[in-house]
Amino acid sequence: MCFFWGTTYLGIRIALESIPPLMLVPMRFIASGLLMITGCKLAGLQFPKGKDLILTGLYGAMILGIGNTCLTLSEKFIPSSLAALFVTISPIWMIGIEAMFSDGEKLTKGAVIGVALGMVGVLILVAPDVMRQGFGGAVFKGFLLLQFGGVAWSLGSILQRRRKSEANPVASAALQQFTAGLFFLPAMLWNWQPFTWTPTGIGAILYLITFGSIIGYTSYVIALNRLPVALVSTYTYINPIVAAILGWLFYREPFGRPEISAMAIIFAGVYIVKRFGH
Repeated sequence: MCFFWGTTYLGIRIALESIPPLMLVPMRFIASGLLMITGCKLAGLQFPKGKDLILTGLYGAMILGIGNTCLTLSEKFIPSSLAALFVTISPIWMIGIEAMFSDGEKLTKGAVIGVALGMVGVLILVAPDVMRQGFGGAVFKGFLLLQFGGVAWSLGSILQRRRKSEANPVASAALQQFTAGLFFLPAMLWNWQPFTWTPTGIGAILYLITFGSIIGYTSYVIALNRLPVALVSTYTYINPIVAAILGWLFYREPFGRPEISAMAIIFAGVYIVKRFGH
């Protein structure tokens, strides 16, 4: 999960060269969902039923549908490595949302300090673009999209973790991917745009289906069911490093001292939130 999700930022950017963003998300998740549902049926795994089925689908639409659509749209504005860096803030959202529940782990002064430090790192990345282009600049738009997606992803993940289910987690992951694809299918059909299949586009979407969706998301769901939230969220430390290296290698995306400094500060803030936040 830590490694392969880091590579999907580049995969999304490559796929967007030939496939519109609102088409990429439904195509990717409907395909991966159908493949996984078929495999789970053949393996005899138990699927969610009744109310559990509805909630599983709803959480899938929040986590993958909204979360991944915001990420995909953001890469039309900003480099993939910068998108990965903004996503690093998501553990702060996750731990903050967890604290809002009556039986959730409450935040401390350490958490406030960590959040403030993380925001300093974000300012290093966002402020120069805002000063040049105002709040309509590409970096600020990408940042807002990713924070909206981060809230949806975090809330869906917390709700899913708190739900008691007898279904197999792999079967739940399969259903969630299919539901996420169906959730944005109307948007794809409404905004249908002609596109041409290219070898790189086909390769990118196959990679996203296999390593981003089937392997990566299934690993995430299993980890979320078996490990503490703080431990699961550590994938956000690895993802931007992988994404930055690949973005520079394939697209020469800028990742100099400002980005490295911001990354270090954000990492420090997230660590403080996770270490002293409850």
